[in-house]
Amino acid sequence: MPFVHERTVRLADTDAAGVVFFARTLAICHEAYEASLAAAGIDLNELLGGNGIVVPISRSEADYKRPLRPGEKLRVTVAPVLVSENTFAIRYEIFKLGPPEKLAAIVRTEHVCTAPAKRERAPLPPAVRAWVQAG
Repeated sequence: MPFVHERTVRLADTDAAGVVFFARTLAICHEAYEASLAAAGIDLNELLGGNGIVVPISRSEADYKRPLRPGEKLRVTVAPVLVSENTFAIRYEIFKLGPPEKLAAIVRTEHVCTAPAKRERAPLPPAVRAWVQAG
């Protein structure tokens, strides 16, 4: 079952036209990703080299369905899926809460676990693998 993260669009999220800047959409998704990991009890430092591994984003894509404006309430769903022993993808859906509720964007990121010291891919840490499989 996907993790759900809710937030409000902030003025800092928007561009000069008053709508969410495209790169901020990815930042909103990343915020939901971090909240999902924290809810699963995963220490972010584990993904930032704490265990000799890092799990960077290797690919991202977004499909923007409608503009989002300051003050609008959002719901972001986070649905991870295992791709290989060292790679997972996350599908995000961003909904503008209503009434009526409307799908605003679909974002997909791929993450790869690597061991920088060895310059090679590494298996996902057990806690991360469990989080992905539970998603």
